Formats: sequence, structure tokens, C-alpha cells
Amino acid sequence: MRSRSPVGGLEFMALSQRAAFIPLRLSEDERSLLRVLEGALAVSEYTDKVDILSYRNDKAARVQEQLGNVLAAVSGMVVAALGNRGQQLVQGRTLPENFDLFCAVFEVGRRYKVMNPDKMRSTYGKLMHMLQDAQSTEIQHAIGFRVVRAMLTVRRELEDMSATELLEDADLEAAVRAVLPGESAEAKREATTRLVAKYGGGDAAACARIERVLVSLADDEALTLAHVAPVERMLQLLHDEFDPTSAEKGFSLAISAGRQGARLTHSHEMQFAYVEQSLRLWGAILSQLPQMWSLAEADLLDGGGYRLRDTGQGIHRVQAAPHVGRFMHHVLSRLQSQCKGDWVGSSAVHLGDNDVPNALVWIDKYTQIPRILEPILACIDGLERLADAPGMLAYIEGGWGDVRSLRKSILGDFFRHAFDGSGADNFYDAGSCIDGRLTSAWNWCSKLPKKNYQHIFKMTGFVGFDGEFTK
Repeated sequence: MRSRSPVGGLEFMALSQRAAFIPLRLSEDERSLLRVLEGALAVSEYTDKVDILSYRNDKAARVQEQLGNVLAAVSGMVVAALGNRGQQLVQGRTLPENFDLFCAVFEVGRRYKVMNPDKMRSTYGKLMHMLQDAQSTEIQHAIGFRVVRAMLTVRRELEDMSATELLEDADLEAAVRAVLPGESAEAKREATTRLVAKYGGGDAAACARIERVLVSLADDEALTLAHVAPVERMLQLLHDEFDPTSAEKGFSLAISAGRQGARLTHSHEMQFAYVEQSLRLWGAILSQLPQMWSLAEADLLDGGGYRLRDTGQGIHRVQAAPHVGRFMHHVLSRLQSQCKGDWVGSSAVHLGDNDVPNALVWIDKYTQIPRILEPILACIDGLERLADAPGMLAYIEGGWGDVRSLRKSILGDFFRHAFDGSGADNFYDAGSCIDGRLTSAWNWCSKLPKKNYQHIFKMTGFVGFDGEFTK
């Protein structure tokens, strides 16, 4: 096991276990295919043409037509983008003759998204909906092949090389750990060199494959750290700035239903525990990113049906997510057993309903947690520098007394009202359920322009919570 968080007690799965889910980093040739896929998805109107509530009877025909258009676009773009090599990849003029190319292109896109959750934000859903439809027996018979293949992972690559013992090697942790600012990378380089020499056997091609495995593991370490670190930092601030049992005058975390939009009533002590448990839950889920994606894709691409429905948040494909559900209940059960006191709030997990229609929506909600927390942390970290700017200390003292009080006001408001059960049309859809905690957090983000400290956020560099959709 890797180390535990000093505050949250978050545990991390061993690398030897994670390797079965960690995608292999794309090669240069695969990146060329990725650009082709992104171009084809950018011009496709697949979901606009297929997911139409008023037309149900001809769904299969529309799926076949739109899928055929995408496959044809991929074929053309491969030839246009790769020239002679593209012509070699496109073996025949009929779609079934090029099934291996299409399977490779779609697998590359899925693999890239898992390792880059902030990418393909406007096209990944389109890709998964298309593959979801293509999994049906009727569509497979119509196009003549199955477009989904298993994702290439680190373990699969090592098994192919008969080198799975690398995952238990004493040098592995040093070779893949993230090098933080100010740290030396020498130990990492030396460990990498030893592993490549040991498992590559002196063969240039094998050494390159081992090095690719190591950078893939390192990518996953860095990605997981980037998602979990903001949660752990927020947990640390909760403990540093607030006492779990008694409230400092003027900085109580207590909330009352009906006041300032809150839908829950908690004392300071209960709200502290509720926030702490919610943050620990988020961290426990995000510490298993590769497994999250694997389970979500298993639910989306299992060939089962879905219902197209207006959920109140737009038209969604409502589909059960049993793999994700078991994962969530396992994480929740383990966390509840570790709680010093009682679990605060509901343990209900929304999946396959109006709140979380399918596994795609579920994974999107949880991978957005860093986009909620990082801007807040950046503001908190920038307060001291802001106070040194001309005239700013007087502004802060006039509004909040001092920098410490401003920091506690921002954090206190977040810990109260980003976890107050608000953000939905009714109590059942938000409240204290597992999904409702994230709903409340996004609701708090939407209300930032109305906060009396909104200008502090802007002066410390805040531009938004939601990041880029087109990159």
C-alpha cells in the first residue's frame, strides 16, 4: 500500500493491483489516430440525430446511418492525415474490411480520455453514446463487426512481455513517483534506468516498451495526486482553521434549514463531521481513478438497454450502473467503518435515475471535484500576497478585520453552504445523499458572484470553476 493521508486517512491501492486498470500511454502512431478521431467526432452530429425523443421507431436505422457516417469520416481522415501510411491502414473500401482500424481508433480515444480527464470534454460523451449503440446485436449484424475492444493496460502489456514481476520490484515506487517542485529527480532516473536494463534484456524494442510502461505508471501517479491533493489540502484546512467540537465566535459552521438557502440543520460539531466525511469520501473515490473509468465503461458498454428521458437537466440516457453501484457502496461501507462517530447524513447513492442518469454522468461529476476545490485553494494561498499590494491591507481590514478573518470567512462559508443540501428542486434530489453533496458544492460555486468576497477571488486570479471545453 502507498502512504495514508495524515488527516483524511485515505488509502491507495497498490500499484500491482492498479496496473490492471492503468491505460498504456499513447505511442506517436496512436496520437495520429487520436487526432483523426477528434476530427471525426468534432464534425459528427451523432447524438443530435440519434437521441430524439419524438422519433423512436426508426432508432436502429438512424444509429446505423450516423455510425456509418463516422466510420466513413474516420477512413477518409486517416488517408488525408497519414498519406501513404494511411492508405496502407485503410485496407479495403467496405467498412467491415477496416474493422481493425476502427477498433484501434476508438480504443485509443477511450484510453486517452482515462489518462486526461480534462480533455475531450465536448466529444467523449458523443463517442461513448455511439459505442454504446454499436454494442447492440442488431447494429453489430448491420455493420458486420464489433467496434469495442478491451483497453490496452499496463498489466496487459507486461503480460505480453512476460514481465509482470516488474510490478513487485523494489525500484518501482522510486521510478514512478511524482517529483514535486524543489525535489531532485536523480533517484527517479536511476531507478528507471535499472528497471529498463533489468526487464528490457538489452533489446532496444523491449527496453522502449518497459520505459513506456514506467511512464504510464508515472502518469497515473501524477494524475491521481492531482485529483486527491486538493481534497487532502481542504481536509487539512478544515482541521487547521476550525475546531471539531467548539465554534470560534463569529466562525461557527452551524447551518439551519431555510436560512441562506440551507436545506439541512446541523450544529457546528455535526457540520464539521459532515464536511470531513464528505471530503474523505471524495478522496477515497478519486484515489481509484483508473478503476472508476473501467467500471463506468463496463456499465456503459455492457450491451444493456437504456431509456431516453428528459430528466430535468436535459435529455439523458437513463441506464442502470451495477458495477459503479457496487464500487460506491464498497467505498462508502469501508469509510463508514472508519468513522470515529456516527455517519452524518444519508447513505443513498443515486444511479440510473434523474439525478445521475448513467455511469457517464457519474464519472463526470467526480472528476470535476478538483475544478471546484483548486480555485478556492488558489484564493486562500494568494491572500497574503494580496495583502502586500498597495491599498489592499486597508481594504481587507475594513471588510473583515485581518487576513486570518478573511481566510476563515471564505472557508467557513464554503464548509457551511457547499455542504448544506441545497442545489436541487426538491429535498429528495439533493439533501445529504451521496450525490447531493456534490450538487450542493456546485450550487455554492454558482452563487460565488453574490458573495461579499467575490472581488477577493478575482484579485487572486480566479477566472472560473469549469475549465476549458475545447482543448
